[in-house]
Amino acid sequence: MTSIPNISGKRIVVGLSGGVDSAVAALLLQQQGAEVHALHMTNWEDDDGYCTAAEDLQDARNLCETLQIPLHHVNFAKQYRDLVFKYFLDEYRAGRTPNPDILCNREIKFGVFREHAKRLGGDLLATGHYAKIRFNKGAAELHKATDSNKDQSYFLHAVDQSALAETVFPLGELTKPDVRQIARSNGLSNYAKKDSTGICFIGERPFRQFLAHYLPAKPGPIRTIGGDIIGEHQGLMYHTIGQRQGLGIGGRADAGTEPWYVVRKEIDSNTLVITQGEHPSLFSNSLIASDASWLGIAPAAISCNNSLRCRVKIRYRQEDQECEVTQQANGQLLIEFSKPQRSVAPGQFAVFYAETRCLGGAVIEHSVEQAEALRTAI
Repeated sequence: MTSIPNISGKRIVVGLSGGVDSAVAALLLQQQGAEVHALHMTNWEDDDGYCTAAEDLQDARNLCETLQIPLHHVNFAKQYRDLVFKYFLDEYRAGRTPNPDILCNREIKFGVFREHAKRLGGDLLATGHYAKIRFNKGAAELHKATDSNKDQSYFLHAVDQSALAETVFPLGELTKPDVRQIARSNGLSNYAKKDSTGICFIGERPFRQFLAHYLPAKPGPIRTIGGDIIGEHQGLMYHTIGQRQGLGIGGRADAGTEPWYVVRKEIDSNTLVITQGEHPSLFSNSLIASDASWLGIAPAAISCNNSLRCRVKIRYRQEDQECEVTQQANGQLLIEFSKPQRSVAPGQFAVFYAETRCLGGAVIEHSVEQAEALRTAI
C-alpha cells in the first residue's frame, strides 16, 4: 500500500478557499516541487451580510501573491443551486435533516470543480481536507486523517473513487495546530483566520431565518409520546431527531426538571413527537439506509446471505460504532448496531469504516423503531 505519488514537476490545481487549510496545502505542494495553480470558486452570491465570498476571494489573492502562484477564479453559483441547494431544500421540506456538505463535495468540489481544474491543465487536484488517500493494488482508498478531531473522511465518502485517485490531501498527516504553525512560520497572513462554519459555501447565519426565506412556516402540534398535546411548533423543518433546544415549551408544572427531546416527526399529521429525559424511544437497535456509495467494495458482496461487519458513524461528531450491514432485496441497507444508538436522524448519512479506511456510506431513511412507531400511530 502506498501514499501519494511523486508530485515533483506535476501541475496541481489547489482549491484555494482563502482559509488557512487550503493555503498550507498549496504551500506544502510548492515546497515538494509541484507546479501549483490556485483555483478559487464562488458558489453563493446573495449579498445579505452573512456570505463572505468577497472577503475570501481577496484573501485568496493575497495568498497567491505571497506564494507567487497563479490564481484562477470560477463561479459555480448556478451549479451549486441546482445540484446541492435544491436537494437541501427538498430534504428539509420532507421533514428530514440533510447534510449538504457531502453532496457539495461529490457534485461541486470533486465534480464540476475537478473538471474545470482539468481544463486548466491540472495533472492532479488538491484540497485542504483532513483525510488520506492510499493506493492498494492501483486502487485509491480513502482513509482517516491523523488528526481525529479534524478528520473529514465522513464528508468525502460519496466522492467517486476515480476522482480520489487524482486527488492529493497534503494535510492528512498534520494536526490543526501544525497547520497554523506552518502558516505562521511561512508568513501566510491568514494563519489565525477562523475556520469556516455553517452551511457549505453559505456560511454561518441565523438558521431559522434563512430557511424561512425559502420554506414558509407550517405550524403544527407538539405531542408527547404519551399522547398529550403540550405546544405548537412552527415547522418540522426547524427540528431534528434528538434536539433538546428551541422547542419552545418551557417549564411545566406537571413535569419534572429533565429536558425534553425530539423523538420523531410525523409528516402526515405535521406533528412533532417529544419525550422527557433519556427515554428508550430515543435509542435504536437498527436502521434502514438507501442510495449507498461504496469505495472499492462490490455491492454484490453485501446481500441477504452475506453481511458486512464493520464500524459506522451515523453523524459526524461520533465515535465509530460496531455494526452489521446487510443489503435487502429492494437494494436498501439494514444496519444493525452492536449497541443501541441515540437519535437516528433521517436524511443524515451512515458512513462505514474498517479501521482507518472509509468504505462508503448511505442515506439514513429511518430507524426500524421509528418506522414501527409510525405504523402504530397510524
